[in-house]
Amino acid sequence: MKIYQVGGAVRDRLLGLPVQDVDYVVVGSTPEAMLAAGYRPVGKDFPVFLHPRSHEEYALARTERKTAAGYKGFAFYTDASVTLEEDLIRRDLTINAMALGDDGQIIDPYGGQADLAARVLRHVSPAFEEDPVRILRLARFAARFSAPGQEFSVAPETMQLMRNMVAAGEVDALVPERVWQEIARGLMEQRPSRMIEILKECGALARLLPELLRLWGVPQPLHYHPEGDTGVHCMLVVDQAAQRGYPLAVRFAALLHDLGKGVTDPAAWPAHHGHEALGVPLTDAVCQRLRVPADCRDLAVMTTREHGVCGQAAILRPATIADLFQRCDAYRKPDRFRAMLLAIECDYCGRTGYETREFRQKALLEAALQAALSVDAGAVAKACTTPARIPEAVRSARIDAIRAWRKSTDLPTGEDDGAVCAAS
Repeated sequence: MKIYQVGGAVRDRLLGLPVQDVDYVVVGSTPEAMLAAGYRPVGKDFPVFLHPRSHEEYALARTERKTAAGYKGFAFYTDASVTLEEDLIRRDLTINAMALGDDGQIIDPYGGQADLAARVLRHVSPAFEEDPVRILRLARFAARFSAPGQEFSVAPETMQLMRNMVAAGEVDALVPERVWQEIARGLMEQRPSRMIEILKECGALARLLPELLRLWGVPQPLHYHPEGDTGVHCMLVVDQAAQRGYPLAVRFAALLHDLGKGVTDPAAWPAHHGHEALGVPLTDAVCQRLRVPADCRDLAVMTTREHGVCGQAAILRPATIADLFQRCDAYRKPDRFRAMLLAIECDYCGRTGYETREFRQKALLEAALQAALSVDAGAVAKACTTPARIPEAVRSARIDAIRAWRKSTDLPTGEDDGAVCAAS
C-alpha cells in the first residue's frame, strides 16, 4: 500500500500558495485492508476513508466509466491493481493531476509542472468531456489564478473540447444546485470576471446565464460609461466587489444589477430609462432557476430595483428617502440595506476611470438611515390616538428625522453625486 498527496495540495505547493486541504490517494489497497488498518469508511459513490487519528480523507485509487449524461452518470472501479497513473488520468486538468510521494518526489505523468510554468489550463485526457462540472471548475480556476500579469490561459484544444461539450448538451444536464455552487465559489475568487469570460467564450454562459450574456454589445452613454459596453461594465463591477473583499451576496448582486439594460428599447440606446424595473423579473428568474439562497436572491433583486434611485440620493427629498427605506425593509434589516449600498458602490466605481473615486451617496444614505432609525416607533404609536393612522404617523416622524439631519449637513450636489449613478 502506497499513499500519495494529490490534486490541489500539490499544485498549490508548487505555486508557493498556502495549502488549504490535502487529498490523499491510496494505491495497492482494498476496502477490507483499510478497515483492518482502522480507517473509517465515509464514501457513498466510491471508497473514501477517514484516517483513524488525523481524520483526513483517503480515497482508494480508482478508474471510472461514463454511464449517463451529466456529472452523476459514472461507474467507479477500485481495486488494488489500479495504478496511480490510471487514477490521475481521470482528473480534470494537468495542473491537478500530479502526486507527491512520502519521499518528497513529484509524480507528474501528464505535464502538470510544465503547464504550471506556462500558466496554461489544459485537460488531462478526453475523459474531461464526460463531466460538465469541469467546465465550471476550469472557469473558476481561471478566476482564482488571475493576478495581473500572471493569468492562466486556456489551451486551445481544451477550449474546443468545452465548446463540443456545450454543443452536445452536457451543460444542460447540470442540476441547478451544482451550477450555483460552482458559480458562487467562482464569485469568491480573485477575479470573478475571468470565470464569466471563460464561460462566455466556450458557450456555456448562453446556457447558464443568457440574461447576462445579452448585455455584451449593449451600448451605454460614454459620458457616464467610458467603457461603453454594458457587459464590460458588469465585469468591472463584479471585480470591484472582489477587490474590496465583499461577501458573496454583494458580489452576486453586483453581477446581476444591470440585467434590465439587455431588454430596454434598442431605439433609445444608449439610454436605458426604466432598466431597473425591467431587470427585476430577470434577476428573479435567474435566482429561481439556479435555486439561489434567499439572502443572495433578496439582495440581488433589491439592488437591481434600487441602484438607480440610490445613485441620486443627494437630490432626493426626505420623503422619497424614507419610502426607499420602507420599500427595502431597511428599518427591520438595516444590515441588508447597507450591503446593497456596497453593491451600488461597486456599480459606481466599476467604470473606466472611476475605480478609486468616492461614492458619496453611500455615506449619505447610511447617515439618513441612522437618523430614521433613531425614531422611537413605539412611542409614536403610543401617542397616536387613531390606530389606523399609526403607520402614517411613524412615516412622518421618520421623514422629519431625515429632514432635520439633512438640514444639519452640508450635502454635496451636482452631476457626480446624482445623475451619473442614475444612468449607471
